[in-house]
Amino acid sequence: MLFLGIDQHARQITISLRDENCDVLLARQVSPQPEKIHAFFQQLTRERVQNGEQFVAVVEVCGFNDWLIRMLYDYRCQKVILIQPEDRKKQKTDRRDAAALSELLRANRVRLLQGKPVRGLRRVDIASTTDQENRRLTTLRKDAGQTRTRLVNKVRQILRRHNLGWEMPTKKFPTKAAIAWLKKLVLPEIDRLEMDHLLTDLEQVQQRIADLEKAIAERCGNSEDAAIIASMPGVAAFTATSLACRIGRIERFPRSHSLANYWGLTPGCRNSGENNQRLGRITKAGSGMARWLLAQMTHKVLRKDARWREWYKRVKLRRGSTIARVAVMRKLATILWHMLTKRQSYADWRALAPAAA
Repeated sequence: MLFLGIDQHARQITISLRDENCDVLLARQVSPQPEKIHAFFQQLTRERVQNGEQFVAVVEVCGFNDWLIRMLYDYRCQKVILIQPEDRKKQKTDRRDAAALSELLRANRVRLLQGKPVRGLRRVDIASTTDQENRRLTTLRKDAGQTRTRLVNKVRQILRRHNLGWEMPTKKFPTKAAIAWLKKLVLPEIDRLEMDHLLTDLEQVQQRIADLEKAIAERCGNSEDAAIIASMPGVAAFTATSLACRIGRIERFPRSHSLANYWGLTPGCRNSGENNQRLGRITKAGSGMARWLLAQMTHKVLRKDARWREWYKRVKLRRGSTIARVAVMRKLATILWHMLTKRQSYADWRALAPAAA
């Protein structure tokens, strides 16, 4: 068995190859240009794999791992392990990083290949193609919504500059009546030019949001997990699809609180010496998108479920509103685990756990 540690960057890839005796067989840098990286792996397969040796690889996660992972499997890599990078070291080079990765893989090969956890190592689950596409799709929808908000705020700022907001035919914006009124509104030359550009951009963003929501609704209907999550109060296709694709395989979370810990909703800990209960703020590890969505769900659940409100008020009296909202988010993550594990809708879970809030 050979162990390949890869430190990936946009313009170069540093590789360290070890054998089971921890001897470095190969250490070099390769350009990610297609012809050069293919030539390297062809040589590696020709010299090593054809002789009966197998190899596994470990890569630190970044925003462009997809093509490299596919290429490794194409060249008969037995398994690709994706991990979170460690804290920044004082002495850091790409060669040191690649060598450390290959050594880490060789030392923990048994547990890593069996999918077992390794202390001090945060492993990243390689999402399926569908989940990766859903993550990109829902991120695009969130970005489009933020873009629309910025455009609306700029339009309102022009109206405030001339104290014209009171004359808008509708209180909400954007509406068809308000946009038609803005197109005919008399403004100074520069403000009129800016308003026309903003309205054009707003129209394009509105169309983009409509197209994205249509695609998200179709994918939500094709996902069993998203359909289960959509049964919760105030959860539509966007939230259900976003959470489902960021959970992935629910089987990889052994306990109900594992999902909350995965999303960084559990308090940090700095216990040392005689100080045994130094709990801090939540860790905020994992998906920020998931935490943002759970925060939105909190408002809906508290508005629609009286038992949730009573539990929230009790925690709020003891710890304050911020901690109480985070406690609701953590409990929502726990409920999601139960619903997906037992394949139950929210109403079915609520009926079986009437005392839970």
